[in-house]
Amino acid sequence: MSSRGDTASGSGAQLDPASLAASIDSTLLSPTTGLAAAAAWLAQQRPQGFAAVVVAPFVVPLAAELMAGGSTAVCSVAGFPLGYAATESKAEEARRLVELGCREVDVVMNVAAFLEGEHDLVRGDVAAVVMAVTAASSGLGLVKVILETGYLAERDVPVACRLAEEAGAAFVKTSTGFGPRGAGVADVRAMREAVGRRLGVKAAGGIRDLSSALAMIEAGADRLGTSAATSILEEARAQAGRT
Repeated sequence: MSSRGDTASGSGAQLDPASLAASIDSTLLSPTTGLAAAAAWLAQQRPQGFAAVVVAPFVVPLAAELMAGGSTAVCSVAGFPLGYAATESKAEEARRLVELGCREVDVVMNVAAFLEGEHDLVRGDVAAVVMAVTAASSGLGLVKVILETGYLAERDVPVACRLAEEAGAAFVKTSTGFGPRGAGVADVRAMREAVGRRLGVKAAGGIRDLSSALAMIEAGADRLGTSAATSILEEARAQAGRT
């Protein structure tokens, strides 16, 4: 019997490689990756047609330079990976990321506050980040709120989604990849049910192959965050070539 956090091993979903690529946030958030390695990685990502590349904050200026002129957005993270930074710090970090070249910011919800029922604090925390990104981007940037579902009970997921929506976020996202577990199909389904089509849903954490990626999309994810983006896309292209 599978747990809430299990990632499905198979899926009936089908997606052509280009459409799949356009749903992926290719992610490089390793704490040991420096600028030279990031530059080589970014060069590999540019022609793939991904929705975004997600990089550490100090890599953003380099990513903005190397990805300029393409369709792939530059994204980075605020309050990452624990979410409990001061609201003012998160908002300032998000604002600066946009100034450096980000079109998207993934911010971690204050999980500790949420678990104690401090919903006004959580909502205000996210709203401050949304306002900072909106102002810095002239309304063109978007914020994805990482709920870190591995810490949440099933009943908590819709509540966290509601707070993110009330705060003005564009997406809710499952996980940082640094928490107790990654994305689960049941998490994605619950998030999609909670937000309808009003917000996007991003699944991230533990998505390492095509079957897992398709299972998340079938469950309702619009975006996938993964450090295995190129290998997943290669698998999709190989599969398409056999049909």
